[in-house]
Amino acid sequence: MSQFSRIEVAALMEETGLVPLFYHPDVELGKKILKACYDGGARLIEFTARGDFAHEVFAELNKFVIKELPEMAVGVGSVTDAAAASLYMQMGANFIVTPSLREDIALVCNRRKVLWSPGCGSLTEINRAEEMGCEIIKLFPGANYGPSFVKAIKGPQPWTSVMPTGGVTLEESNLKGWFNAGVTCVGMGSNLISKTVIENKDYSGLEKSVRETLALIKSIRSQ
Repeated sequence: MSQFSRIEVAALMEETGLVPLFYHPDVELGKKILKACYDGGARLIEFTARGDFAHEVFAELNKFVIKELPEMAVGVGSVTDAAAASLYMQMGANFIVTPSLREDIALVCNRRKVLWSPGCGSLTEINRAEEMGCEIIKLFPGANYGPSFVKAIKGPQPWTSVMPTGGVTLEESNLKGWFNAGVTCVGMGSNLISKTVIENKDYSGLEKSVRETLALIKSIRSQ
């Protein structure tokens, strides 16, 4: 069962503005990644379930988070069907992120009042997702659309909350472009939790990057 309600998860996304994304099959390495992000101030993590037996890795990581990092809401991304969504929710996933809009996933998540964020790429898909109860839309792949797309849809639909994933970097100009366009938060994967960080086990460097990114987002929002 999830530790956070969908309203609490949505509030965390809006409050912090950042959802780090990562996947690695090594559970112990994953725990250190999670702890570094947590110590840097992140309160959300999207575990991108893309490997064989990923559900087993997630189960162990989420047990660790519940015990050691109680203020962190861990969700699961790259979910492509309702069965997988149900499995991860049974393991305590606090939110479900999908690469595309799927009604079957919406139904099972809504039934358990778990936040779901579908990948959308058109105003029609966004409208349909919101009609199905979606709080925060995932704009994916974000690099294909850019901040101008967000700004355009926020004109007629100021109530729409958007989280771009893909095409989000650590540079101030990039983050300023997204947040000035009106995004609620950003999803950031390899630009934050890079292959170099993982290979070098640079957890202190990751903690620093997370802290600086959160501070930068806060600064941009206050301008």
